Amino acid sequence: MNQAAQTVHHVAATPGTIRLGILDPAAAPVLTIPSGDAVTLECLSGGPEIMAPDRTAFPVPDALAAIHTAGLPRLGPHMLTGPVAVRGARPGDMLEVRIEAVEPASDWGYCGIRPLAGTLPDEFDTRFLSHIPVDRARRVCRLPWGPELALAPFFGIMTVAPPVDWGILSSREPRAFGGNLDCRELVAGSTLYLPVMTEGALFSAGDGHGLQGDGEVCVNALEMSLNGRFTLILHKAPDPATPLLRFPRAETPTHWISLGLHEDLDEAMRIALRQMIGLICERTSLSREQAYQTCSLAVDFRVTQTVNGEKGIHGMLRKGLLF
Repeated sequence: MNQAAQTVHHVAATPGTIRLGILDPAAAPVLTIPSGDAVTLECLSGGPEIMAPDRTAFPVPDALAAIHTAGLPRLGPHMLTGPVAVRGARPGDMLEVRIEAVEPASDWGYCGIRPLAGTLPDEFDTRFLSHIPVDRARRVCRLPWGPELALAPFFGIMTVAPPVDWGILSSREPRAFGGNLDCRELVAGSTLYLPVMTEGALFSAGDGHGLQGDGEVCVNALEMSLNGRFTLILHKAPDPATPLLRFPRAETPTHWISLGLHEDLDEAMRIALRQMIGLICERTSLSREQAYQTCSLAVDFRVTQTVNGEKGIHGMLRKGLLF
């Protein structure tokens, strides 16, 4: 692709471009672009209930304040910017999402515990909210109890719209269309591949994370506003009845990534494993038996998150080992 000739579009975060936790296959796109163009999305984070009492140290950006007062309908816990339609996208196609840049857009973030959520809901049943200063120039944050941590920003949610027959869904659960994957490997320079499930694909992003550990165990990462730039490339299916992709997969500069999602973590592991076996068999002449053994010898399977209803496992195969 000739990057010099690439058109870059921009979507600001406004009440007209933000949806509060709603994935709607019938939503009108806020922008329609051709395959190969890039789009920058301003993505906000934080409802009124998590704003800090000290607005001097932790100011509320004007764009976020406008969302708070807009009276938008809400279904899930996230603020999503979009959707952006890709011209000509049809069910069965595949959308390649190149994550070109992810930049912190505020000088603070937060991490919270809330009752009935997280990996240990019976042990942590009292709200505990921490506001965390961010030094964007140095790309670090400092926890209130002392340690300074390097930022590794990524979007917890990158998604196409669900199929029309699935109706309107919450942003909480990740599914075959992508969504709340919370995979910390998907930083700038990585690529996410998503199966197109509705006309236009309808790409959205949000749930900005300044950094996160595998598991995201308390239900939050460093939640914060981010700006992202994505190149959206459409791959057409020769036959719509035979989709190019049925489940998300990804790659970083160093690894291929399979993803497994299920309410049962064991089943999520099995899905991630099957997806990796399929990826290996697609790209090599190995048998399924050989691919299965290779996964046992050379693929790292990690817990992505355990807090979104549909839990996640991701498998990582080092590039150059097989292809």
